[in-house]
This record gives sequence, C-alpha cells and structure tokens, in this order.
Amino acid sequence: MSKKILYKYNPRYPSIADLKIKAKSRIPKFAFDYLEGGANEELNLVRNESDFDDILLKPQYLHVAGDIDMSVELFGRRYSAPFGISPIGLQGLMWPNAPEILAKAAAKHDIPYTLSTVSTSSIERIAEVSDGKAWFQLYHPTEDRLRDDILRRLKEVECPVLVVLVDVPSFGLRYREIKSGLSMPPKMNIANVVQAMLRPLWGIKTLQHGIPSFATLKPYMEKGLDLSQLGQFMNRTFTGKVNVEKVKAIRDIWKGPLVLKGITTEEDMQASIDIGVDGVIVSNHGGRQIDAGESSINSLIRLAQNPLYTGKTKIMLDGGIRSGVDLARAHAVGADFNFMGRPFMYGVGALGDEGAEHTINLFKAQLYQVMQQLTLENISQFPGRLIQK
Repeated sequence: MSKKILYKYNPRYPSIADLKIKAKSRIPKFAFDYLEGGANEELNLVRNESDFDDILLKPQYLHVAGDIDMSVELFGRRYSAPFGISPIGLQGLMWPNAPEILAKAAAKHDIPYTLSTVSTSSIERIAEVSDGKAWFQLYHPTEDRLRDDILRRLKEVECPVLVVLVDVPSFGLRYREIKSGLSMPPKMNIANVVQAMLRPLWGIKTLQHGIPSFATLKPYMEKGLDLSQLGQFMNRTFTGKVNVEKVKAIRDIWKGPLVLKGITTEEDMQASIDIGVDGVIVSNHGGRQIDAGESSINSLIRLAQNPLYTGKTKIMLDGGIRSGVDLARAHAVGADFNFMGRPFMYGVGALGDEGAEHTINLFKAQLYQVMQQLTLENISQFPGRLIQK
C-alpha cells in the first residue's frame, strides 16, 4: 500500500474554473480581457482546451503500485512536479506584484517560473525572490547590442534556463485588446478608468506596488516616455523575425540550457535539433497569434510521437492545460514537461498572495489523484496508459 500525500488548497476553489470566476470578479475588465483574449475569432484558443478531451486513459486496477513520485529531472535539476509557470507579459497589470508572488511560490515548491521580457518585474528582482531559480523568456530584440546586454544580465544572476520565443514575427490581431486600448501604444480610456474603479482592491494593490511597467527594459528606455513614445519604442525594439541564424548566435553566446518556445511544425523541430537546443516548448502562444492553426496538444502529439525526434531534445508543452487530468493526458501522448500561464494568473487574481501556492497544490493534488486511479508510480509510466485509437 503506497503512502498518501496531501496537498493543501482552499476547498472553496477546487478547480481552475472556480479560480477563473473569482479572478474575473476582482480584475478590471480591460486587464482580464488582456489575459483571456486570443487571436481573431479565438477559435484556436478554444481548440487548445477542447482537444484534450479526445485523449483517453486506461486504469489497471489490479496492478500493484508503490509510492507515487511525480518529480521530473530536467536539464540536470529535479523538479517536484512535471509542470512550471509560463511567461506572460504585463503580469502586474492583471494583478499587482504577480511576477514576484508567482516566482516566490515556484521557488518554494521547486517548480520553474519563467519571467517574460515584457513582464512587470526585472531580471534582477525575480532572481532575488526566486533564489536564482527562475527561467527567462527572451523576446528577441532587433538590435544585437540589446540582446547581448540582456544575456549579460542573465549570466550575472546565474539564470538556469534561457527560453527564446520564436512565434511572434508580428503581434497577433486580438480584438479584445484593440477595443480595450491595450494594443501598442496602450491607452487608458474613460471606460478603463471606470472598470478600475469597480475593482477597488485591485486599485489599492496597484497603488501599493506602483503602476506596472516593463521593468527589465527600463535601462534601455529614455526617461519620461509618454504612451505614444512607449509604443514606438516597443515596435522599434522588438519588430523582427527570429530565424535560424539568430538562434545560432544565441547558442554560441549562451552556454546554459537553451529552449525554443513556439515550435509547432516538423520543419522548425528539425531546425531546432540541428542548432543544438536543449529543449523545445510546443506552443501556439495560448491561441494569441494565429487563429487558423492547430491546438498545442495536437502539435505535440505529432512531434513527440515522431521517431525522428525521440531522445534528440526535451519536448515540452504549453497551452490549454486546465487540470491535473490534462497534465496526465499530455504525458501520455509524449510531453516531457508542461507549462501553464492563465491558470496561475487566475489563482493570483482570485486569491492574491495565496493564489500561487493554491494553484500549484491544486495541480499537484489533481495529478496525484490521477496517478492513484491509474495505479502509476512515476510520470514516465503515463504513455503505457494511453488508449490508442
């Protein structure tokens, strides 16, 4: 008989759907729409979640299993669970101080938190609060000078893993952001002011922690930029497609683990392996870039189950995971590791400082229960419980 482990979380919010409802009641509409929105008609955003439903697992009730171990080794480090927190831009806009809340909780629970270049805390601050455990996602700058300086700062804080985002040759056309004024340059219109006033706790917390800004990029900005000039800076600084040569240049500079995020096709997968990256994150940017694409989980199935790529690099997933059951499904079809973004923002938006730990424990508890039900001892056994169609 295996021993049972309890993961404590607030029983009033036993699912990600519960956290989402609560978060929506506490975050101003314009900020919640930024978190929720997808590209164009948001069809791919829906597919990201719904396509998990087609993956079925089989239990073996008479199988004798020992103690459950959901830890996973990745890039020379063992993490307590097979998931981490995805990079999201403007996190502090959706809930004040969100990057620090999430980074601290991730470090405490020994899972990776990934800071985005366009999030609202700096490289140095997140390294401090995470005890140097946080990963970093790079939006590739137009100028090599800026790229090199960001890489220098990452080396100085001994960032363990660099993630290079490759799926933003242009910013996605997101209707919710256009209507709310959160495109570039952002606009704080009258409707947004009213929405903020209807969420007083968010307003109080924002005053406590300050107006959110692109903290990592501050050293490269001229002082006193107005919103229009900020938009021009962002467009000037990050307009440009990431290609093989740019990734090779980073591979030559960065000696630690290098991961490419946004891989969905065989062509890009093979190119990644040829470059010598240590891992890829299969992702369609949360359904925020191209509406006519396939779901992240279906892309993962094609790539992870292709024998050409077996053992060549770590294949991870980001997109559509909303429960421990989804985590189990992802591992059953070949994921080595997983990342979630929106669920953790729902948690912080719903429960503030307690929300990050709540969401981590919620995913752990749900995944643990699935492993009990399937009589599994470790994550590597999930593919054997996939029902093949």
